[in-house]
Amino acid sequence: MSNYAISIKSVEKKGVLEEITEIITAHNINIAYLNLFIERDSKGSINLELEDVDDIDLLIKELNSLESVYSVEIHPSQEDVFGKRVIIYGGGSQVSQVALGAITEADRHNIRGERISIDTLPVVGEESIAEAINALTRIPRVSVLVLAGSLMGGEIIEEIKKVKEVYDLTVFSLNMPGGVTEVSDLVVTDPIQVGVMAVMQAASTAVFDYRKLKKSNRKF
Repeated sequence: MSNYAISIKSVEKKGVLEEITEIITAHNINIAYLNLFIERDSKGSINLELEDVDDIDLLIKELNSLESVYSVEIHPSQEDVFGKRVIIYGGGSQVSQVALGAITEADRHNIRGERISIDTLPVVGEESIAEAINALTRIPRVSVLVLAGSLMGGEIIEEIKKVKEVYDLTVFSLNMPGGVTEVSDLVVTDPIQVGVMAVMQAASTAVFDYRKLKKSNRKF
């Protein structure tokens, strides 16, 4: 059995997704990821990542037999294309400097076969950052979150705790007031350095692991 990523172009109407998932379920296939949206021409676009596929040709044949389906295509998975994600939240120059370190380090590892993507969201304000952290539970492939700001606490701390209870998320942060450093796995003063360390933590081709550090030495 193998894993596949497929995209389906369909009629945009009620019940189409149910028809598609019924066929997939009948093949005892697990849907690991699903994303759907309406294209400019009002067609439905459904993207799925499938696990434990026994006969992909038969599956595609059955999906294409549906009157509501225009076409089915096989693609590389998001894991193969984009790989692991390092996400950077914060504001101003801190975000750009963390991104500089992360992108430079990701380039080194990606040349050696890794696939690590860097996502940045310049966002300020306790409520906005807390909402962005909460959204991580609905985003695939996130390996490390870096908090890059000058003051973070309150709702942000609570959201980090909630996400960590249900999601295997590593959180690095810049050294800052506000209490967020108390719930971060690693605290680093230099923004470029924390970007580098975040990528090293995510990379399989690196030997760095913050968990090997004593808790008393997790602030730099």
